Amino acid sequence: MIAASKDAAPGAAPANDSVEALHALILHQLDEDQAQETISIPLAGKSSIADHMVIASGRSTRHVSAIADKLAQRIKQEAGRHVRVEGLPNADWVLIDAGDVIIHLFRPEVRSFYNLERMWSFGDAPPVVAVN
Repeated sequence: MIAASKDAAPGAAPANDSVEALHALILHQLDEDQAQETISIPLAGKSSIADHMVIASGRSTRHVSAIADKLAQRIKQEAGRHVRVEGLPNADWVLIDAGDVIIHLFRPEVRSFYNLERMWSFGDAPPVVAVN
């Protein structure tokens, strides 16, 4: 289980190693669930909303939904964190807020339309090409 340092005050921000462990857990689970075109954008120093933003695609709405459900459960079980999930009923774009890591799961066409990588990486990433 991923936990904050014992020395941390209640309500204090988790230690950086727990953020990195959470990030690694998320990337591993996305790989296990066969998410496609997974990228991670470091936000530390760029934004106060999170330290990492992870973007991935599923092959269909059913795949996106399954990835989101399993990922939310795994974060709760392994990291002991409550996550907020938005967009699950339609599963075209699902946002999972795990605190220090924000995860966006898309169907490929929706991901290509919004192109969050380009916006959040400040032009560092090439545009995403939708796979037919």
